[in-house]
Amino acid sequence: MSHRTIRARMSEREEAHSQNNLRKKRVRPTSQFVQIKDECNLRKRRKIKGEHKLVDQISELPDEILINILSLLPLKQAAPTSILSRRWRYLWASTMTLSFDALNFDVGNTFTQFTELKRELRDKQSFRYVDWVNRVVEQHRGQNIERFRACFFLDYRFKSSIDKWIQFAMERRVQILDLEFLDEKSFGDEDYTFPQKLLGISTEKGSALEQFLYSAWENLQYFPNLHSCGASIGFKSLKVLRLQHVGVTGEFIEYLLSNSPVLETLSLNAARGLVNLRVVGPSNALKHLVIKQCHDLESIEICDTKIVSFIYPAYDVTNLLLKNVPSLVAVSISKKRCRIDSIRLPFTQLSCCLSQLEFLELDIRGADNNENGVFPKLENLKHLELVVAPNHQALHHLTYFLKVSPYLQRLVLKLDGRMGAQAGIVAHRETGEMEKAAKHPYLKVVEMAGYRACTCAVELVMHIIENVDAMEKIVIDPVRTWCWPSGMDRPIEEVEEEVEGRNHAMEHLKEKVPSTIEFLCL
Repeated sequence: MSHRTIRARMSEREEAHSQNNLRKKRVRPTSQFVQIKDECNLRKRRKIKGEHKLVDQISELPDEILINILSLLPLKQAAPTSILSRRWRYLWASTMTLSFDALNFDVGNTFTQFTELKRELRDKQSFRYVDWVNRVVEQHRGQNIERFRACFFLDYRFKSSIDKWIQFAMERRVQILDLEFLDEKSFGDEDYTFPQKLLGISTEKGSALEQFLYSAWENLQYFPNLHSCGASIGFKSLKVLRLQHVGVTGEFIEYLLSNSPVLETLSLNAARGLVNLRVVGPSNALKHLVIKQCHDLESIEICDTKIVSFIYPAYDVTNLLLKNVPSLVAVSISKKRCRIDSIRLPFTQLSCCLSQLEFLELDIRGADNNENGVFPKLENLKHLELVVAPNHQALHHLTYFLKVSPYLQRLVLKLDGRMGAQAGIVAHRETGEMEKAAKHPYLKVVEMAGYRACTCAVELVMHIIENVDAMEKIVIDPVRTWCWPSGMDRPIEEVEEEVEGRNHAMEHLKEKVPSTIEFLCL
């Protein structure tokens, strides 16, 4: 055996002997170590177990709490929770908020795109919508609902289903009822009509009321007198009622108000058949009244009530009687066309309450200049919104509004450039065409919406600044928000004008505003 072989074997033996010694010297886990390891594993198991318990704890909450949570979700999100487990299968059917929003017609061009569809496709979508609402109503198990909202293109053809929805809402003591039906026309002959039978109002065959309600419909059924059979359910819990493209009569509204003890908000938009509207009596709980596009409306009487705010089309109403309305502090007047009596007429109609108003919104485009005598004192006015054309007439009227509103704090000017902008509008004042007003002591915030890239807009802003002592902030918004609500797509030409207006304000107006006034361009 060679020396090399002997040395190799000896080296292998030494290495094996060394490894055996290491094995003998290796420290075995002590009982303390094992205990610590077991505790760590236990904590992990408890943590995992606790996570599973978290889900179980939510499911174990009382039905009332889970239903309140589901009521905060849109209906299309609440319904799928039925697949979570058996515990959740029917909870959604007791949700207290039933808002049937298949499409959001306030966003983008959804409304326009829908109306451009063929009639057959639109009708198909309407029938699908009605089927959806019917299924939910049939499956609903709750005893009460806070809100019921239906918004789609529906008309008299769906009367049977809509009647059932209303009756369902009444039986569930609904608090907010929104029936916002849509039509490509602002006023339709095929509008759905509110079922008076549910309130116990009898309609005798051959009456004038019945002839209006059903003259355009076929296969009519006359309603019996329901007072004696106790079919009237009433709206004892109703707080808010909004109707759009729903036919009603003045008699129906008066009866509704007198039998709805907590109804505080009533909105009627495109209500066919509404000719005379009366809101009278101290027992009436109504506080907020909105009237829009009711083309049949001839007269409004509001007397001895606690009404707080009132929105109405002054120029479509022949007679308006306001009497003993001490709580009325906010009025908004809408119109669709220019009139020379845009100031004179509403001021005459509101003469009994002008001195108590705190909020006033007017569209004074086209108003004439010879109205010095029709500017009564607005002694309590704090917030004024005016739709104006950027010309010398706007400056003329603005001067007098500031003069008769000594405690005004916020002024919103909505500029309509389509009426024709005029440069040098301040020159009319300087040449003596108007009386120079004293500086306003309380006006703090001025907002100019619909700002456009024109000299007259700058002149109008600077005129206000020069005639106000306590100005703190001025807001420039190129978007005509009263024409294009938030979320609605605007024509490309409109967007381009907004961009130009925004750049113009930053380049030509901002540098002229004193540093003591906060300048904000949206």
